[in-house]
Amino acid sequence: MPLIEFKKEGLYVPAADVYIDPWRRVRKALITHGHSDHARWGHQQYICSHHSKPIIKHRLGDINVHGVAYGEELSVNGVKFTFFPAGHIVGSAQIRVEHQGEVWVVSGDYKTEDDGISGTFSPIKCHTFITECTFGLPIYTWVPQQQVFDKINHWWSTNQANGVTSILMGYSLGKAQRLLAGIDASIGPIYTHGAVEQMNAVIKTAGIPLPPTKYLNKEVTEKELAGSLVITPQGATRSTWMKRFGQVSLANASGWMQLRGARRRGGADRGFVLSDHADWQGLNDAITATGAETVYATHGYTNVFKQWLDSRGLDARVVQTKFEGELSEENSVESSQSDKLPSDE
Repeated sequence: MPLIEFKKEGLYVPAADVYIDPWRRVRKALITHGHSDHARWGHQQYICSHHSKPIIKHRLGDINVHGVAYGEELSVNGVKFTFFPAGHIVGSAQIRVEHQGEVWVVSGDYKTEDDGISGTFSPIKCHTFITECTFGLPIYTWVPQQQVFDKINHWWSTNQANGVTSILMGYSLGKAQRLLAGIDASIGPIYTHGAVEQMNAVIKTAGIPLPPTKYLNKEVTEKELAGSLVITPQGATRSTWMKRFGQVSLANASGWMQLRGARRRGGADRGFVLSDHADWQGLNDAITATGAETVYATHGYTNVFKQWLDSRGLDARVVQTKFEGELSEENSVESSQSDKLPSDE
């Protein structure tokens, strides 16, 4: 019997009778991070990292959730579980599973570049590694994030000089906070959509510092917004929420901006290549560092990535899951309605 089985409910550890990131209701669920394709409503008990706990409670409501520290060992029926930083978003974790000398690691979603707020990705030695491959093609190669933030700062400064409002799109959980942590907040005032503002407040309670922002409510005037930066979920730009602005420049921060034409599909006139997932090199480096002989590829370019890993002498397999990775704008689970304040519309 394998240490982890792939069942209709999700990733199952039979020796402990627990699931990892299950997509159907179960008794006990270990959660890698707070995005809605990994942390779903309806489980009897949730276990996650300490920093994920307030995020998951905010998103799912009155649930039974227990937080553990990175590196803290949790034993369930003799199976040892340990959470390690995944670097994906605040609170994200890889989960190490050990039983009778066998070690598997479930990566969840991860990135190998340290963004300063999400924890530093830590490769973990294991026999079997379950990896995402959202951007598992050689065309996806990220430049150092500071170069991206330099471009964002220049775009905002130029717009400010011309009295144009800069609207920057990013998921309310993860991308928005990374943008706020990386931009030059001294350029001017920063406003946020209600979904972002609420999530910022939750993340600050977890001890993560973010620059001051202003909630963009109905009382904020077009004149006040001129030259400012607005951080918003992608879906909000297709709603009546956009009617309050004067002249704007709309930008999208996403790994999909690497693709020609993706900028147009997002409705943006600028695109910044910034992903909270590992690029091609990051995926390969992470897998090599684990020393795993068996690798399961989930959500992304799974078949192509499997073939590549096979060519490197690994035992690579594709497993179908309900995880979605960094979705395109058309299918985003991080809609503008998910955490909005009552007066957003």
